[in-house]
Amino acid sequence: MMYSTPATPLSERDFHDRIYRGEILRFDAIPAMLELAQFAQKFLAQAFHPHPPPQIHRHLSHEEQIPRFAQLQKQFWKQDEVSHLWQEIFRTIGLDPQGLTRDHLHLRFQPHQDKNTEYSRARTTSTLAFHRDTWGSNLYAQVNWWAPIFPISQGRTVAMYPALWNRAVANTSAQYDLAKILERSRAQGRNAVSADEAIPHLTETLDPELAIPVVIEPGSLIAFSGAHAHAGVPNATGLTRLSLETRTLSVDDFRQNRGAPNMDGHAPWAAPGWFRHMVTGEKLSDLLGMEHIIPYPFPTRP
Repeated sequence: MMYSTPATPLSERDFHDRIYRGEILRFDAIPAMLELAQFAQKFLAQAFHPHPPPQIHRHLSHEEQIPRFAQLQKQFWKQDEVSHLWQEIFRTIGLDPQGLTRDHLHLRFQPHQDKNTEYSRARTTSTLAFHRDTWGSNLYAQVNWWAPIFPISQGRTVAMYPALWNRAVANTSAQYDLAKILERSRAQGRNAVSADEAIPHLTETLDPELAIPVVIEPGSLIAFSGAHAHAGVPNATGLTRLSLETRTLSVDDFRQNRGAPNMDGHAPWAAPGWFRHMVTGEKLSDLLGMEHIIPYPFPTRP
């Protein structure tokens, strides 16, 4: 079984310890999560009217999708209702937003793409390649959250690789120099960094049977460590996948160096400045009096 389905609420320590041990926690029947999914459905229905959101790729070209989706992503995470509902979801699970930092809540679009058809890669439309988030962030107390907005299927979702939790895989994290990437982005604009450069990549061939698609209903969500390997499933189902994702980080656990094991991350920087306090919006790096990115200490965790 891939998921654990704990009763709620959990204690914060139990929740994070289970995540750091590699459990993938599934939460169903959380009223605020169902309300958030419904809010997102209405938001997208209004934005794409009169077209059904899962069919929007039939009405916008690939070039039209890129700026439109980026615009909607920005609008969505600025909605007060979105912030309120996410905090209520965490409280229901047993987490205190005062002790958490977070990334933006990302509205993710993955349009249908005909097999053997190549499109220019863009942050708003690309299928995320196999990765561990920690290859880029080096934050081992990071928790990932993922939820569908509309119904999904095995061909229109993300896939987890739980068998790789305790197994190192070859990757390009050692060459992932976040300081240089940020410098180029500031000097030349965000588009100077391609989607391929934005995250480190796998450099070995894996058995495709290791991939386990996530299939849950709108109103449900999963939480898993940022150290878990995962990837987008190439979508050729005839419908666009629309989903929600974000990341959180416990302030106390980051301070005390608690977190998941580092199996194969070798990037030279950690990125606490990516996260903001869930209530005040203050950057974690400012909260703790450190730089936006900091050198990552080696050797890796045992």
